[in-house]
Amino acid sequence: VTLVQEQRLCLPAAGCPGPLGGPVAACGMSRLLGGTLERVCKAVLLLCLLHFLVAVILYFDVYAQHLAFFSRFSARGPARALHPAASSSTNCSRPNATAPSSGLPEAPSARPGPTAPVLPPCPDSPPGLVGRLLIEFTSPMPLERVQRENPGVLLGGRYTPPDCTPAQTVAVIIPFRHREHHLRYWLHYLHPILRRQRLRYGIYVVNQHGEDTFNRAKLLNVGFLEALKEDATYNCFIFSDVDLVPMDDRNLYRCGDQPRHFAIAMDKFGFRLPYAGYFGGVSGLNKSQFLRINGFPNEYWGWGGEDDDIFNRISLAGMKISRPDIRIGRYRMIKHDRDKHNEPNPQRFTKIQNTKLTMKRDGIGSVRYQVLEVSRQPLFTNITVDIGRPPSWPPRG
Repeated sequence: VTLVQEQRLCLPAAGCPGPLGGPVAACGMSRLLGGTLERVCKAVLLLCLLHFLVAVILYFDVYAQHLAFFSRFSARGPARALHPAASSSTNCSRPNATAPSSGLPEAPSARPGPTAPVLPPCPDSPPGLVGRLLIEFTSPMPLERVQRENPGVLLGGRYTPPDCTPAQTVAVIIPFRHREHHLRYWLHYLHPILRRQRLRYGIYVVNQHGEDTFNRAKLLNVGFLEALKEDATYNCFIFSDVDLVPMDDRNLYRCGDQPRHFAIAMDKFGFRLPYAGYFGGVSGLNKSQFLRINGFPNEYWGWGGEDDDIFNRISLAGMKISRPDIRIGRYRMIKHDRDKHNEPNPQRFTKIQNTKLTMKRDGIGSVRYQVLEVSRQPLFTNITVDIGRPPSWPPRG
C-alpha cells in the first residue's frame, strides 16, 4: 500500500503540479540532471565526429604526398637505369650515339650536388709556427725523401691549406743554373715552412739555358710572367736565391703595403744588414708594386748590382722597404764556390747610378726570352729559358 501511494504521489511530478513540495522537488532535480547529461553526451559525440573527420583528411593528404614522392623517384631513377635511351628512339641501336638536342635548355636538377664547405680566412699569425729552426746542410737530401715529407704538395710545387682560405696567392721564383744540390736542401726546408705559414703557393725554378753569363734579374722577370701565365690569381711574388734558407718560420713569406726584404741577417754577413740600401737574397713584391717599378732590370749580366738597382727603383717610385725584426730575418747560406760565367759585373756601379734614366725603358716591359721547356715536377715547376747573350759592348744609358 505504501509503494502504491508513493507511485501515485510521483505521478503528478511529470508537470510538477500540486502543493506537495518534497517529492515534486526530487523529481524535478532528476529531470534536470538527465537533460544535462543528454546534452553533454551529444557534445562529446560531435567532438568525436569532428576529430574523426580531421584525422581522415590528414591521412589522405599525407598519403597523396607519399604517392607523389615515390612516383617522381621511380620515374627519375629506375626508369632511366632500365631505359637510358628512351627519350630518343633514333639512337637506341647506337650505344655511342648522341641524342639529338631539342633546342631547349635542360631543366636544372632537382637535387643539386654537394657544395664545397666555406673555409674561414687563414689567421694572420698561424698557430703551428715553430720559431727558431736548426738548419744544417750535411745530411744527404734525395728528392724522394723531400717528396715523402710533403705529401700535401701537388704536382708543380703547388699547395693550398686544407683548413682555411689564404688572403694571397704566392709565387716563389728562384733564378737557377747548375744548383741541383742546393735546390734539394731548399725544397727540404722551405716546403714545410710555407705550409706551416698557411700559404697558397707555387714554386717556380727558372733555369737559364746554356753557358753564357748569368743574369739573375732577367730570370726573375721571366718567372713573374710565366707564373702569371699558369695562374693569373698570383698577387704576391717572392724572389729567392736557391742557397738561402730562413732560420725562423715566423719570417712570413707574404706581401704587404710596401716591398718586403726578408733576408736581412745572413750568416755570411755576421747576421747583420751589410748596408742600409741592401735588397738582395730574398725579397717580395705584390703585383702592383712590381709593375710600378717596371719589374727588374734586364741588363745586369754577371754578379752584382741588380739588387741595388731594384732598391733605387723602389725609392724612385715613392715606396719604402719593409723588413722583419733582425732576430727573425736570419738566414743560412749554403757555402759554395762562385759559379762559372757569373763573374762580377764591371759595369754595375755605372748602371746603378743611372737607374733613374733606365728604369722606364729597361724592365718587365722590354724583357725578351724564349721558353724551351716547362716541366712540372712533384715539388716544383721547372722553366728552362733562353734569355740570350750579353751585348759585346755596354748599352747606352
